[in-house]
Amino acid sequence: MERPSAVERALREAAPHEIFDVLRALIERRHQAVAVELLMADYAMTRLQPVSVLPQTREPLSVYDTDAGRAFGAQEPYCVQDEPLAAATVHLPVSVRGDRLGVLSVTLPAGSDEVAADTIEDLQECASALAHEVVVAERDTDLFLQARRAERLTLAAEMQWQLLPGRSCSRTEYSLGAQLEPAYAIFGDSFDWSAAADDLTLTVSNGMGEGIDAALLTNLAVNALRNARRAGLSLADQAFLADQAVYGQHQGRQFLSTLLLRFHLPTGDVEIIDAGSPRIWRLRKGVVEPIELDAQMPLGMFEDTSYASQHFTVEPGDRLLFISDGVYDALSPAGERYSLHALAKAITSTRMLPASQVPRTMLQELLGHRGAGPAADDSLVVCLDWHGRPAAHRL
Repeated sequence: MERPSAVERALREAAPHEIFDVLRALIERRHQAVAVELLMADYAMTRLQPVSVLPQTREPLSVYDTDAGRAFGAQEPYCVQDEPLAAATVHLPVSVRGDRLGVLSVTLPAGSDEVAADTIEDLQECASALAHEVVVAERDTDLFLQARRAERLTLAAEMQWQLLPGRSCSRTEYSLGAQLEPAYAIFGDSFDWSAAADDLTLTVSNGMGEGIDAALLTNLAVNALRNARRAGLSLADQAFLADQAVYGQHQGRQFLSTLLLRFHLPTGDVEIIDAGSPRIWRLRKGVVEPIELDAQMPLGMFEDTSYASQHFTVEPGDRLLFISDGVYDALSPAGERYSLHALAKAITSTRMLPASQVPRTMLQELLGHRGAGPAADDSLVVCLDWHGRPAAHRL
């Protein structure tokens, strides 16, 4: 039987707020490291924030033009050594199942021409073990959540971020990435996903209202959908029960536009319900086109609404973009909607990026289109790259 490594055992035995301190001491002992630092990606995915006791005194690093940012973006170790025999710093991605959490930076002592491959491999295993423990530790300590904050969250944003499954994930069959803006003051937009052996369920929601009211509405709808999904109900029944929950609470005064999708992983068949939802765009073989659906009533608008599924198929190499009204309807200073020309251009220009990086980049381009000033609505982009299940795996 394969036993957990010494690093994994040490982290599991540590108190939640001490797991990084334990790892740092272990790396210093094993590799005579001069410095070890953990940087967490902030909510806007633009900065890498040092993990330390508040208040933070160390300046954050950009994810765009720094050595640590390069490791974060490429999701590969990046070694910096100014000259042979000088001290070297290795930056390692801290990620779990495709969800990018941050970067572990380790400065090794001077004395060798280059860092040995087995040293980098061992450090990456340490970073991966740390990533798993951070996810678990966040249930019991605020240390890592506080490190992600470049500024204070509104209460509505706090509620929304706690509701989300992550910002990205990946499996053999697909890769997912998502981002919400403004990250520190979001309202009612949300997403959720859950995977089983042969299915991926994805929901993308665009809630009405602002502030706490919008966050409460979204929390109610998402948890109603989760409750129905975990009971093993069909997609149509999930929509029906969530609709009843929202209507029962608000009597049609508030409602939620939602896309519900179930991907059959072996075949690429997609079951979908469009409950007055965000839009879907598909990039297939270089061609950008919207996927037209029969729109049904938003969740909670009327009592006892029945929902019917539709189907389409995804092919290996397809990219799907799920886009909320805050993106689709954003206006330029000249009054041009983002959806007319700029959206298709943004989808095409980001085609070479991995799914995890596309939402952040598209929302950054949206700011350029919209110009300065506060946004009229929060914005959501979810990107799904479909790889398909290998033939051997299907058999």
